[in-house]
Amino acid sequence: MKVAILGATGQNGSSIVNGLLSSTETKFDITALVRPTSLKKPNVLNLQKRGINIVSFSLADSEDDITAQLKGIDILIVCCLLDEVVLANAAKKAGVKRYVPCFYASVMPRGVQTLRDNKEVILDHIQRLHLPYTVIDVGWWYQISLPRLPSGRIDRNLFLYNSTIGGSGDVPCARTDSRDVGVYVARFIADPRTLNQKVFAYTDLRTQHELYDTVEKISGEKIERKYRTADEIDDGIARTKDDPYKMMDYYQFTYQKSYDIMGENTPEYARYLGYQVGKDLYPDLEGISFEDFFKETLETGLKPMYEEHADFLRESSSFIFKGEATMSHGDQYRGEA
Repeated sequence: MKVAILGATGQNGSSIVNGLLSSTETKFDITALVRPTSLKKPNVLNLQKRGINIVSFSLADSEDDITAQLKGIDILIVCCLLDEVVLANAAKKAGVKRYVPCFYASVMPRGVQTLRDNKEVILDHIQRLHLPYTVIDVGWWYQISLPRLPSGRIDRNLFLYNSTIGGSGDVPCARTDSRDVGVYVARFIADPRTLNQKVFAYTDLRTQHELYDTVEKISGEKIERKYRTADEIDDGIARTKDDPYKMMDYYQFTYQKSYDIMGENTPEYARYLGYQVGKDLYPDLEGISFEDFFKETLETGLKPMYEEHADFLRESSSFIFKGEATMSHGDQYRGEA
């Protein structure tokens, strides 16, 4: 099965490459579509050493040229935010058998967040093309769910962290270790049941209070619990929505409203929206548990997410580095974009 990935060196792209390479159910022939200016970067050269085909690829090329480069590709996976219209057009002309647009976030309906709405607009375009597709959402990541310990002993892992609970703290939220995203994707893209479907992959389901309780139990430390009311979240959304310098704050508020207040990031709500759920499709597939993830974080540490984007984050959020927020998935600065 020939798979091309746009954004193969990013947070999701790297996980997907690992998942495809480790798959025992399906054999994948993987190509990374890489910007010409990135061909000699160490992370791209490392992909090549692992047997990944590297192809120079530019969305600035004509649609016909992009179409020619996608000929023979079975599955095209997009792992970075961009205007996917031209790419989808080319995929349709090239005969791509399954197009996976850049979603990979928490379950959310239209009208909550502009970032999510833009993704849905792309899906509308894909469907107007009659282009075969699979949308994949993965819940909230463990890696940006941890509260800070008073001792500071996991600060190295908390470039982005969770120190404010939205609402009562008793609303369930589905979460996944980012390293498992690729494992789930490898199953979904080879399964005919997921063609032209939205699919929700998640590993863990627990409330914010349950998450804090688990962290306290394993770490032996007591964590102060700070809360943000629904009204405060709505005020934050109104205050930041149209301010380009508060873009990350806006995303944080809207994500928090969705999963902490509205309770939308759950398998039940996903089914209501018409998603297939990974746990229903593959009862045998188990990801890394939150307990094991946190124990590993304590014992050996994990590389913090988005470390290479520190300057961007500082410029686009007023409070990320003050520990006031639960950071959004960061789709807008992932991968090659």
